[in-house]
Amino acid sequence: MRRLLLAPLLLVTAAHAAPNVPPGYVQTDDWLERNSQPERYGPLNVLDGRDTTVWCVNGEAPAFTFGFKEIVTIDEVRVYTGDGSDRAAFKARARARKLTVTGVKEARSVSVEDKRGLQAVPLKPALRGARFTLEVSDRFRGANDDAPVCVTDIVFYSGGKALNGTWLAPKLKYNARLAPLLGTWFGGLKGAPHRFLSFYLDGTYSFTEEPLEGEVSSTVSGAYTLSGDKLSLEVPSVGRVTARFPKGDAEGTRAPDAALEFDGPVTEAWGREFRSQR
Repeated sequence: MRRLLLAPLLLVTAAHAAPNVPPGYVQTDDWLERNSQPERYGPLNVLDGRDTTVWCVNGEAPAFTFGFKEIVTIDEVRVYTGDGSDRAAFKARARARKLTVTGVKEARSVSVEDKRGLQAVPLKPALRGARFTLEVSDRFRGANDDAPVCVTDIVFYSGGKALNGTWLAPKLKYNARLAPLLGTWFGGLKGAPHRFLSFYLDGTYSFTEEPLEGEVSSTVSGAYTLSGDKLSLEVPSVGRVTARFPKGDAEGTRAPDAALEFDGPVTEAWGREFRSQR
């Protein structure tokens, strides 16, 4: 494949990636009161390290996807299960009991006790990558059978250092217009993508090619802006490129069949379309 648009000095390999960077986004399909108060129980709440904000959802096996701007090694997670805002809410709602953390090729099971506060669980061996999913695979029952399941906080650790926490809270502002864009979009064969375009909360993006064997082969990053349905990216060595961005629903949810369509010279290296689903 030709890569005329990817200058060598801009390529970032896994060996040179920064080891400790915060999550750039968190995605999940649904959450409690998403239609009326989307920020109250939204997924960003699990990253802020505060017991006054929680994520809650109805459903059997809810899951998050966390994206990092660089490849990281996760050797521990600290989980505050349930609704930790007060004791009554903690008992009334279901609490995650077992969670499955999945990286690019491997998964680890994480079990916690039915108690308030952060609980540290080591991952042995550690998971390495830029994207991780975390699924609530079992729960402690709430006051009612149909009580939503909640998680107050998830803190990722690498080499003894927290990658998120209270210091990240000011940057975790919910934006219904931006929410459908945030996260990773997929290019290449359906079901087996090898191109990944990720958009982060801080106004930056990264394009990555990941071969079937090995880790990341190349990465290009820059800033993006969103105005109406026009998405603009600053691409090194190319300049500004645009894509047509499909709007989400009124609550900021990405449509399952949404796609980003690019025009111009960037398509030679990136491809023309990126899907919302693998």
